[in-house]
Amino acid sequence: MDLFGTAGIRGDVRDRVTTDLALRVGRAVGAHAHEAGDREFVVGRDGRTTGPGLAAAVESGLLATGADVRRVGRVPTPALAYASRGRRGVMLTASHNPPTDNGIKLFVDGQEYGETAETAVESRVADDPGHADWTAWGQRTETEPLAAYREAIRSYAERFGADPSETTVAVDCGNGVAARATPQVLRALGANVVTLNANVDGHFPGRESKPTPETLRDLRAFVADGDAQLGIGHDGDADRIVIVDGDGEVVHEDTVLAILAEAYVRAQEFADPVVVTTPNASGRIDERVAAAGGRVERVALGYLHDGITAAREAGGDVAFAAEPWKHVHTALGDWIDGVASAAVFTRLVAETGLDGLREPVTERPYRKESVDCPDDAKRAAMERLETALPAAFPETDAETEYGVRLTFPDESWLLVRPSGTEPYVRVYAESDEVDRVVAEAVETVRETVETTTG
Repeated sequence: MDLFGTAGIRGDVRDRVTTDLALRVGRAVGAHAHEAGDREFVVGRDGRTTGPGLAAAVESGLLATGADVRRVGRVPTPALAYASRGRRGVMLTASHNPPTDNGIKLFVDGQEYGETAETAVESRVADDPGHADWTAWGQRTETEPLAAYREAIRSYAERFGADPSETTVAVDCGNGVAARATPQVLRALGANVVTLNANVDGHFPGRESKPTPETLRDLRAFVADGDAQLGIGHDGDADRIVIVDGDGEVVHEDTVLAILAEAYVRAQEFADPVVVTTPNASGRIDERVAAAGGRVERVALGYLHDGITAAREAGGDVAFAAEPWKHVHTALGDWIDGVASAAVFTRLVAETGLDGLREPVTERPYRKESVDCPDDAKRAAMERLETALPAAFPETDAETEYGVRLTFPDESWLLVRPSGTEPYVRVYAESDEVDRVVAEAVETVRETVETTTG
């Protein structure tokens, strides 16, 4: 059984994330938690039409193992994570995937389950632990964490930047549950907020749930033609954020990451400030973190929380952790939080202006491409690429811990790694000759995949 990807369980509700699977996962998670002495869960969902049925199935599984369930309803994933502090949590969401999909994310004390816990749950799903005696079944209640969550974000964000009362922000909620948090938090901070697609609708009629330059075209046009200094786009569950500048152009995700990372390192008095990020993240992050007196540690894409734990165990003070579009504000909590990013970034813009924030960031040409590769061929293809890519770029130094990452003599770089959620091999490059590097890498990857699949 291969349930968990890099973002929990996710897939089409017609043949993968079914109510039957949700029931079995609920029983497995409940039994696993029972062994650790935990019996209280919060269960939430995003706005997808399949959310109520899947949440009910998960709740049934949990209750049958003796767990007590607090139902929180439709909330952003970070709000569910916030509510899971001191207990465990289950979130029904497929994040930025299409409306036919849904998924299951697991939390404990505000943090997503790590690989070890996911493996233990997966084993129990396969074995199906069944249910407790009827006298030991759990109880279900309802709770409303949103007000407390929004206030926590408002209070946290006020540590940074300046009063945004003179700042106009356009927020595209994408018909997702960000509509229940980001506009309210920004208004509470004093910003002038205009919303797009702020009605929660699991069909995502306004645009696709994944915020990209193409899907955010209405937001971009609105900002470019209006008075907003800043545009913010979210995905379906508000863990992702995309920033749009006053000209309607999407700010590169690594520039956003670099700005936030520098701000956090400068704002906190740490002996050894560490920013945890991923191998596909730009060198501009290292540059700005070093300028602020910190250092960068990298961990595999999808394993930020493992990287945070490892950095702390090694004695580092984790000031911030992020992969593109997804940020962990460690002084707030160890969950990915696009609402917090929106709040903090808005206050930073209010203090300096977006141009002022971007000015010190070196924005080298950066590209990424995807090459088709069946899931069952990824492992063999990557093994071949560990040899093929260094041979294609003999002037580089190679690392193979998280895919194949090649560093050129001028510190530009190329990364090739398998997608954890889709049938692709991803190619990333940051270089003054990025078009040539990507073209040559894509050709090598395609040839290798074709050889692997026969």
